[in-house]
Amino acid sequence: MESEDLERGKNTTMTVRLPSEVGEKLEALARGTKRSKAYLAGEAIAAFVERNSWQVARIKAALEDARSGRPGVPHEAVEKWMDSWDTNHELPRPTPES
Repeated sequence: MESEDLERGKNTTMTVRLPSEVGEKLEALARGTKRSKAYLAGEAIAAFVERNSWQVARIKAALEDARSGRPGVPHEAVEKWMDSWDTNHELPRPTPES
């Protein structure tokens, strides 16, 4: 989210419950930056959503791939490969089995 969006009124109102110690820190940060708590909370939520939203897309894609019936790599083969990382005997990347 662009900072300008909050300033121009392109926003949604919501209520957020915070532990009191987080609320106190937010209040201090707002005073120190001469911004409102709502502005800072909006910026923090927008950054969190932007930084983490890729995970849902990747999980959905992985589930579609798993349900497709195409050959996959067994979990045990991936674990064995990963366990070999940073050793003198690193294994090659496993390939899908038919």
